[in-house]
Amino acid sequence: MKNGHKRLLFFELIIIVLLLLNNFVSSILSGYWKVLFFIILLVLFKFLFGFEKDRNRYWKSVCLEVIIFLLAYFLIYYLSGLIFSFYKPINYYTFSNVKNIFIPLVLSIILKEILRYMMLKKSEGSKRLIVSTSVLFILIDLIGKFNAGTFKTPYTIFMFLALYVLPAVSKNVVCSYMSIKVGYRPPILYLLVIEMHVYLLPLIPNPNEYIYALLQLLAPFVLLYRLYVFYKADRDEDIERVVHKKGILGLIPCAIMISILAYLTSGYFRYHALVIGSGSMVPNIHKGDVVIVEKNGGKIEDLKIGQVIAVRHENIIVVHRLVKKIQANGQYYAYTKGDANNDIDSYKISDDMIYGVVNVKIPYIGYPTVWLNNL
Repeated sequence: MKNGHKRLLFFELIIIVLLLLNNFVSSILSGYWKVLFFIILLVLFKFLFGFEKDRNRYWKSVCLEVIIFLLAYFLIYYLSGLIFSFYKPINYYTFSNVKNIFIPLVLSIILKEILRYMMLKKSEGSKRLIVSTSVLFILIDLIGKFNAGTFKTPYTIFMFLALYVLPAVSKNVVCSYMSIKVGYRPPILYLLVIEMHVYLLPLIPNPNEYIYALLQLLAPFVLLYRLYVFYKADRDEDIERVVHKKGILGLIPCAIMISILAYLTSGYFRYHALVIGSGSMVPNIHKGDVVIVEKNGGKIEDLKIGQVIAVRHENIIVVHRLVKKIQANGQYYAYTKGDANNDIDSYKISDDMIYGVVNVKIPYIGYPTVWLNNL
């Protein structure tokens, strides 16, 4: 091993020891302390090894590949919300959260990926150094995720591996691959979107932690395969410009699909997609169908007998057919009935219980939701 490689390996081993001490002895690397840690490491690295310039000509095309992948990822991710439901995160758009969460997270990602690139560039293709660098950045991603108690029982070890280690491994494999091939800009783009979306989006799919960990494990390998195919292809500058233009055009339908999906599933707008969880409306609407509800502002007097409506009742939304309207003391009330039921629903419906009118049915695409809820 070259002397420069030995010094770099020793430098990385020292950082690994510091990271382990941070987790097992005194956990201080968070927020701006983590940013300061990366700054110190970069200063030391420049003093000991010097910096390399990022001059790869394909970085824009790889960034485009990353954007296309992320759009497809979020399309699937939001479709999973039809199965696992959604939740509304707390409001992070405050000065305190911008200062204490957004800024240190963004700075940490940028500084970390610059450090990764410099280390991998200095490794000069050494497999031993590539592995040690990847292990180092896996440990960085696991800061605050484990301590001595993590390894007390086989169950806690398994949970730690499944929920944290394996997703961290897959994420760092793809980031290291991008750094080696094209520099630090594409991995910075990838990590900023993947790690910041939970703070920026108004509505988030709500899979359980196991499903989410599986998604985090598999998704980076899909991107890795896309990048492998990208670099396997023979390229020249003319072909690259054509691919770049086609890629940009390909973003448009993906962005439109994600926007429509977010619009329909969020429940914040006029139309809302709901999964039917029972067979009370057979044969017109089946269990597992998705219906599009048009919100009408809760006016029973505007509804017509025979319409299928969505009603809030005991903290759930019931989709049944309107069969009767009455007026008492100047106010309208309604009664509904499932098409497959023999009797009218026992509860009286007031204006504030009306959620909307069902206009569109999409057969069976919500059945996985029903199946998972019945497990």
